[in-house]
Amino acid sequence: MTDTRQATWTDWVGADVVDRDGDKIGKLQNVYMDRATGQPEWLAVSTGMFGRNETFVPIDGVDADGDALKAPYEKAFVKDAPNVDPDAGFISNAEESRLYEYYGREYQAWSDTDRDAQDWDQHDTSRGAGHDTSGPDTDSAMTRSEEEVDVGTRDREAGRARLRKYVVTENVTTTVPVRKEKLRVEREPITDGNVGKAMEGPDISDEEHEVVLNEEEVVVDKKVVPKERVRAEKDVEVEDREVTEQVRKEKVEVEGDARGGTRG
Repeated sequence: MTDTRQATWTDWVGADVVDRDGDKIGKLQNVYMDRATGQPEWLAVSTGMFGRNETFVPIDGVDADGDALKAPYEKAFVKDAPNVDPDAGFISNAEESRLYEYYGREYQAWSDTDRDAQDWDQHDTSRGAGHDTSGPDTDSAMTRSEEEVDVGTRDREAGRARLRKYVVTENVTTTVPVRKEKLRVEREPITDGNVGKAMEGPDISDEEHEVVLNEEEVVVDKKVVPKERVRAEKDVEVEDREVTEQVRKEKVEVEGDARGGTRG
């Protein structure tokens, strides 16, 4: 961004911050000021599922990308930046040194005296222009804010299933009819009709006749026959789950001789 005035960056509070590839890192939570120049120096970006964590990005190189701010770093790199306690309201020398070293920037340490004089404090947008009750910029209104739960879903692997085909061997018993020949001896008396054949040949001799007997035997053959097709399909079931989360809200209390009492 070319205009680095404090008001310009304040207007972006609540906007999405994306990495150089366009992946969302989080939302801009607060702006931290440089002690020497009073210009915005660091962006505090809320990350995590419910925005509980904060990571710090140097303003240098950050530019507008539509309705979002685009940082010249990868998402994972930003999220791995050294931790800074956001509740302290300022970045200590040690924290500042680690951040500068992590982002490859030259660091110039400031003394405690400099901090007292310049006070590199967090620009807390929840306090607004009238936070100093004795200052010249005090007005008659303050902003009351409260947290809202933003619940969404994401896919995660819950398990895996696969179809596996394996071979088993089993005995199959069936009945097959088989035929076989057996010898049957028939005797017939000598009659006028067969006496001629009976008297053929010598009167007395040795003689034998051979008959071939046949039978069927069982022959087994196997062939592969497709029986069915089996496939794996997925069904989607939807169930309701309750999510409980603590949220904070600000309340405004009226002190002194005024009507209305405490309002939330």
